[in-house]
Amino acid sequence: MPKRSHIHLGAFPLDVGHHIAAWRHPDVPADGGSTLSFYRSLAQTAERGTLDMIFFGDQMAAQYPDDETVGRTSRVTRLEPTTLLAALAASTSHLGLVGTVSTSYFEPFHVARKFASLDQLSGGRSGWNVVTSFNDREAQNFNQQTVRSHAQRYERAQEFVDVVQALWDSWEEDAFLRDKASGLFFDPNKLHVQEHRGTYFTTRGPLNIPRSPQGQPVIVQAGSSSDGRHFAATRAEVVFTAQPSLEAARAFYADVKAQAAATGRDPAHLKIMPGVMTFIGATAAEAREKYERLQDLIEPEVGWIVLKRHLGIDVSHLGPDSPFPQLALTPDFPSRQKLLIDMAVKERLTVRQFYQKVVGARGHLLAIGTAAQVADQMEAWVDGDGADGFNLMLPWLPAALDDVVDQLVPELRRRGRFRHAYRGKTLRDHLGLPIPANLNLPQPLEQELP
Repeated sequence: MPKRSHIHLGAFPLDVGHHIAAWRHPDVPADGGSTLSFYRSLAQTAERGTLDMIFFGDQMAAQYPDDETVGRTSRVTRLEPTTLLAALAASTSHLGLVGTVSTSYFEPFHVARKFASLDQLSGGRSGWNVVTSFNDREAQNFNQQTVRSHAQRYERAQEFVDVVQALWDSWEEDAFLRDKASGLFFDPNKLHVQEHRGTYFTTRGPLNIPRSPQGQPVIVQAGSSSDGRHFAATRAEVVFTAQPSLEAARAFYADVKAQAAATGRDPAHLKIMPGVMTFIGATAAEAREKYERLQDLIEPEVGWIVLKRHLGIDVSHLGPDSPFPQLALTPDFPSRQKLLIDMAVKERLTVRQFYQKVVGARGHLLAIGTAAQVADQMEAWVDGDGADGFNLMLPWLPAALDDVVDQLVPELRRRGRFRHAYRGKTLRDHLGLPIPANLNLPQPLEQELP
């Protein structure tokens, strides 16, 4: 019988919870999303559960198009991820630290330096979630009126990552001698200057930070369009994706892994981790009650905003009890639109049912049940070639993370699907990823097959 694979798990906090009504839950500190003590406690809980990483998304504007004036959502504020992760590095010793930084509004040298610094300070635990940004509100905060086209954003992102990874390889691993007797601090022969001149960027280099303790920070990517899949297959080491069913997840998994193999990459070095929102209880009824309690706290005014944000189309004019229609896609983020619309049509949802489902989990897998039932669902996805693990979109905090660490993790350990202790110290160790070769060094010739 083949050995069953380890299930990778990341904690993905958002404010005080991914559920839009989380801040109204009586057990939630409503100001927690702005305090270091709150996030420190979450990171330490995740590390107690030996999770692979803690993952922070980012948007550099109010998250929903109309929420600046609604006043009923907590999504108008968000701490800058790399600053927060640097603080958490001092409070943890093993937990991976992954943050989102957009390729649309920064320079490669800036991003390379941020994550190289975080990797040095954390002992090799950092990861960069690469996004391209599609929100006009963000563009307007960076001297632009609208975002670039979908194709331009990904073309820029490809070059951006090329430059960042070249900068991360500015120094060979043993370049810094720090020899007090000879007076030689570094070996000049082991320094490499990039002199990059491309379509979008001109950067001389070198990066003024030594090579990472794990070779390079881990590249994470979130995107499911055709461009996003190609980017994931060629550049990403971890992929965060929204997949509402095992059937859809299996198709995505097979496509991205096949594309990675076609480029010469080992598909095992690309970890696909769909988002999952978990509600865990001692009984299935208790788990359902936790879910319904949050659903009951959704303000309709906010719900329509959430739906418009994730669908990209305002459907508030549709009759709530009419069947959800097959709407035409728009060019902004067609993969998420298609996923949601196809789900509504396939499941024959009314507009009201669609609204409730999307506002709850936003098109991601929704797992409600006992620890054993949630573990069953995770095993089905991993063993069914739909995932290598999951990014846990914790609905309300800190309780949802406590439920994962105190109930789900022990269940997965009993099944031999999750570690009892960390076996290494870097994020690459946790994910089973190799240290990348320094591209400035001669690469070994591939052996010819007999």
